[in-house]
Amino acid sequence: MGVGDVSKRILLGRKLRSTQLGGTLLRKRVALPVFASDALSSVAYAPDEIFIMLSLVGASSYVWSWKIGLAVAAVMVAVIASYRQTVHAYPSGGGDYEVAKVNLGKTAGMTVASALLVDYVLTVAVSISAGSQYAASALPVLSGHEATFAVALVVVLTAANLRGVRESGTIFAVPTYAFMVAVLGMCGLGLVRMITGTLPDVESASLRIVPAPGYEKQLTTLALVFLLARAFSSGCAALTGVEAISNGVPAFRRPKSKNAATTLLMLGLIAISMMMSIILLARQMGLKYVDPHDIDRLRYADGTQVPSDYDQHGAIAQIARAVFSDFSPGFYFVVTMTGIVLVLAANTAFNGFPVLGSILAKDGLAPRALGQRGDRLAYSNGILFLAFVAIVLIVAFDAEVTRLIQLYIVGVFVSFTLSQLGMIRHWTRHLESEIDSTERRKMQRSRVINTVGLVFTAIVLVVVLVTKFLSGAWITVLAMVSFFLIMKGIRGHYTRVEEELAIDDEDKLLPTRVHAIVLVSKMHKPTLRALAFAKAARPNVLEAVYVGTDDHTTDELLKQWDKRGMDVPLKVLHSPYRELVRPIVEYTVEIRQANPRGVVAVYIPEYVVGHWWEQILHNQTALRLKGRLLFSPGVMVSSVPFQLRSSAAALEREKRGARRARAGDVRRGAVDGPKGPRQS
Repeated sequence: MGVGDVSKRILLGRKLRSTQLGGTLLRKRVALPVFASDALSSVAYAPDEIFIMLSLVGASSYVWSWKIGLAVAAVMVAVIASYRQTVHAYPSGGGDYEVAKVNLGKTAGMTVASALLVDYVLTVAVSISAGSQYAASALPVLSGHEATFAVALVVVLTAANLRGVRESGTIFAVPTYAFMVAVLGMCGLGLVRMITGTLPDVESASLRIVPAPGYEKQLTTLALVFLLARAFSSGCAALTGVEAISNGVPAFRRPKSKNAATTLLMLGLIAISMMMSIILLARQMGLKYVDPHDIDRLRYADGTQVPSDYDQHGAIAQIARAVFSDFSPGFYFVVTMTGIVLVLAANTAFNGFPVLGSILAKDGLAPRALGQRGDRLAYSNGILFLAFVAIVLIVAFDAEVTRLIQLYIVGVFVSFTLSQLGMIRHWTRHLESEIDSTERRKMQRSRVINTVGLVFTAIVLVVVLVTKFLSGAWITVLAMVSFFLIMKGIRGHYTRVEEELAIDDEDKLLPTRVHAIVLVSKMHKPTLRALAFAKAARPNVLEAVYVGTDDHTTDELLKQWDKRGMDVPLKVLHSPYRELVRPIVEYTVEIRQANPRGVVAVYIPEYVVGHWWEQILHNQTALRLKGRLLFSPGVMVSSVPFQLRSSAAALEREKRGARRARAGDVRRGAVDGPKGPRQS
């Protein structure tokens, strides 16, 4: 076992057999933090985004905050109720993609898939960026290096998920539950203090907000509606991640659908409670919050502008500091858990994206490598691809949540809307054939739920597109179109390849003759071995071919060939420009053209070496030649290996690695224990 293999085992753990897949399935208590951490963590920034949008006209508009929160909560209730129908109807894990594909067609399915892929990437970028911003507010040393820290967090999450779904879920369960306890505990204490009249103000309560340019005058009714729509669309970020459970149903233990539906219900109750409590407390405690880029709109009570380096903490941080004013550990616990869960929220995407990628690969819409499980039974290629794209986004947007959030939720509401429409078609189709009255009533009730969900999500989608398109949502739409076209291109490629590979009557015909040529570089053992292998294949024609670049070397080879009495003719291809590859390629093409139904078999002697640096010193011409001959129809290339002495060293390293004792070898009797070999 080499250094690379040892490092891989330390990082990922021991390999798992395919038969151990059942052992990686999740209980509800582990599945909740795995699949719901994204939706739960959104309460850390969704209220902030609502207050940022409302702050455009000053703090007076905050009176609408709780009403907008209720509207977002209503949409969340409708979406969760709809997805509970989806997990029962489509438990295979395709989620929105499968619903749209089956009921609305392949084009709708690809549209949903492209939307979900973009959403998963943005989930990682937004969550990690928000976590790095919280970390920078707690650790000044990170200030100005948020993007670098965010990239490091993505790398850590990637490594954890490569170990497998169950392992990552177990690792992340404790901090996610700690976050729930921290935020709900803070909100509970805050509400008690509000009822008892002892609720303090937050640190920004004494500040004033200057309206943004263009909002100084009193708003018209239309302008107010547009402002509230913008705040509502930003608050709908709280719904991101809800669809992950429907995509991850196969990861649940049996009964899968029931456990997934229960987890969805728990998610909805917890997320809505957190979000509404935070919005209510922030409003009551006098929160003033603006876009970090518009910090100059904050003023002190005397009208002076706050300094440019003013540290504006998030809503949760300000509420926690005030609520736990007499108990600082409570404040640090809330802030720490919030920062951690924002990072862990990306884990939802690390579980959803690879599964969706594997389904798309199975349907021929994505590279088949995305459908292959790694050593730990996770879809490793999908995890690595997601991490790479998320890192590109984080670096491009410098880990700024406010810039990234404008790209957010467009994709998820596209998938929400098409999924609800697909479910309505699903129930309508089944009602046509169902005759049992009880089942019909259940289906009709489910169709009503999905219809309500469709209305809500379609309205939100329109609002999001109208209010966010010019603010950056157009980038998301462009990314979705790009993914759609890529998937369409991949499917077209696989379809063409399948058609070309289909067996027809002509494939039964045998080649009329085989013309074998053995490439000769000099008179040595590899050449003789290649000639022997070529003779054993019994071709119709066998000849050795040498590319002559100078007369002296060519004459010497011809003399040695005659001296040894070789029974195979040697053909010399003269190359005045010292090219080695082109003359051979042209010669094989000539042979093929002379006999179109024949086959040209090319035997290339190659050295087998034991060190990577030796590979650089040998076989380069052979590699180039094989690369060119692969594009020549009717030409088959065979490598004839000749093991140099150094190759034995590589073999010995492999044997030593195989003999190295591993944990449990003594117990299994694979190696001798301290008292000798195990007796049977």
